[in-house]
Amino acid sequence: MPTKKPSASGPSERKKPSSPGLRERKKRATRNALAEAAVRLAAEHGVENVTVEAISEAAGVSPRTFFNYFPSHDDAFVLIDEAVGERIRESVRLAPAGRPPLDVVRDALTEELGGFERRKEFWALQAKVFQRSPHLIQRGLQAQVADQRALAAAIADWLDTGTESGSAGAAPDSGGAPASSRPVGDGLFPQLLAAIAQTAVRVAIEHWCDHPGEVELADTFQEVFVQLAHGLPRPPG
Repeated sequence: MPTKKPSASGPSERKKPSSPGLRERKKRATRNALAEAAVRLAAEHGVENVTVEAISEAAGVSPRTFFNYFPSHDDAFVLIDEAVGERIRESVRLAPAGRPPLDVVRDALTEELGGFERRKEFWALQAKVFQRSPHLIQRGLQAQVADQRALAAAIADWLDTGTESGSAGAAPDSGGAPASSRPVGDGLFPQLLAAIAQTAVRVAIEHWCDHPGEVELADTFQEVFVQLAHGLPRPPG
């Protein structure tokens, strides 16, 4: 009986996915345009005074199109950019199996820092809208939790792939413990790392926004992860 030859691409090889097509890019652009119009109008007039019709007109689409992207009026004010989240998650999944998990997540987020800087004005307006309309905070938290869980799933996929490739029979940073003895995909670790990463981004951005002209976002972001990697030691002095 002939033996099946192994594939040239081993189980640990990460293949980059194809870029989204024109139709998908247009859908994302429309969704982002609606969210930006909603936040800008709400920052000027208040959420309660902004209608779906006004948001749609500002974005150049019909009210019917609005409901193709958002289930309700309030959902437009708490949008999390899906394309950014997808790129971060895919970068995590494609990372080499042997890297430290914190470095993998840090590097995936670092690739998006330029976009974070360009969104500074939008986030400032969104924060203003949330302060005036506290009922939106719960929706915002729900969106963040969903994004965090999606990142945790990507981390779990990456860990599982590293376990399957069986490099030396131990998982990355597992202290030499056999991969089979460590909970991976459905464990606490992916959830914790995703939550830490999300908090690190928020703290870095808040510090950067609170010190305009004094600090760079990239430097602040890296410092946050350096402190995390060192176990948050007591600051000197």
